[in-house]
Amino acid sequence: MKIFIKNMVCGRCIAAVSNIFDEVNIEVKNISLGEVETTSDISEKELQKLENLLEGTGFERIKDSSLQLIEKIKNLIILKISELDIAENFLLSDFLRTELHKDYSAISKTFSQNENLTVEQFFILQKIEKVKELLLYNEFTLTEIAGKLGYKSVQHLSSQFRNVTGFTPTGFRKLKVHNRKSLDQI
Repeated sequence: MKIFIKNMVCGRCIAAVSNIFDEVNIEVKNISLGEVETTSDISEKELQKLENLLEGTGFERIKDSSLQLIEKIKNLIILKISELDIAENFLLSDFLRTELHKDYSAISKTFSQNENLTVEQFFILQKIEKVKELLLYNEFTLTEIAGKLGYKSVQHLSSQFRNVTGFTPTGFRKLKVHNRKSLDQI
């Protein structure tokens, strides 16, 4: 049985959800961002207990197929960005079509109708969040960050960063307080 879960965005989330399934004594076959596959079907009683525990930890079971698709899209984008290996000629549409085995126009339409922003806008916002993170760690130069996130130039990254945040990357790095948005706020 597959169970789709909202708000799983990192390895710690996977560990937390795994612990919840252990607590309810539900054997897990596979677990990844946003999705858990169990070894057998789950009773309604177990499902209710599971949902309560998930919600108590900031997660939520996704029942609607459109919302499941949106969560998959978000997780694929987050994982792709976290790899820090986006080619300059990367096409989001090709990537999502290949990963989801669906027509991109259907993917895009479903996402836009439910999220009030396009898949491309979400991708850009997530890339900017990653730029912020990398700027804070100060491990890479702006040129290296641009290369790792698929920007054609530092100027392109800087322009997009300024449009989204209102700051230049250098100005942001100098700030004392860095306000990052969680996925639910985007």
